[in-house]
Amino acid sequence: MTQHFPFTANGQPLTATVYRAHEPLAITLLLGPGMDGSQRNPFVVAQASELAARGVLVVTHDFPFAVRGASAPDAMTVLTGCARAAIVAAGQCRPTNRLFVGGKSLSARVLSLVLADGAEESAGVLGLVALGYPLHPVGRPDERKESHLLRLPVPAFFVQGTRDVLGTSDQLRDFAAPLPPGTEVYPVDGGDHELVVPTRGSMTQSESNETMQDAVVRWMQLVAAPTVRPPGPRGGRPLASPSRG
Repeated sequence: MTQHFPFTANGQPLTATVYRAHEPLAITLLLGPGMDGSQRNPFVVAQASELAARGVLVVTHDFPFAVRGASAPDAMTVLTGCARAAIVAAGQCRPTNRLFVGGKSLSARVLSLVLADGAEESAGVLGLVALGYPLHPVGRPDERKESHLLRLPVPAFFVQGTRDVLGTSDQLRDFAAPLPPGTEVYPVDGGDHELVVPTRGSMTQSESNETMQDAVVRWMQLVAAPTVRPPGPRGGRPLASPSRG
């Protein structure tokens, strides 16, 4: 079940979408869009729906440039301002939940900047979930401008394709080594920047997606409460009994 609600970023009215959790795990994930800036992107909708089915309350949003119908992203100050407002909006959906933030590519980078800069709005965030992190420009692996990741105050879970042209899982694993304890790099075997796997790979696309989604939920539960039992396939209930929702 989804619901829409308004919020304001940089003085501009925007709309967020809430994907209600099935058998709630008391975890909220703000899941931002990729380079098209739209929460209606099929990838965002699919991930939000499947994570909700695993017990996570998921909140998605648009970036202002997508609302305007522009193809080029807004300036980084606008993007980070939107992300900060979205963090507040997501946290207000169910304040007793443990809060994580993340998203596809562009959103992963924007939110990592917000966290690294110590924005007041991110004070209650427990971790970053990055689905296809843009580590470097295409074909220029030495041009990494991600030193801010070293300032992350919370652990991160990077879901990265082994053949991502913006940074493979192996490249990202080396870079992520000094990040806060609990940080993990989850490799998608054969996956590209969109986490699409080869037709004749080790897993079907559906199997790869399901395994990835299980891993994301398992990681959030472990970071939020180390005594909580990780979910099996299709999610699960925590061993402890935090507030539901």
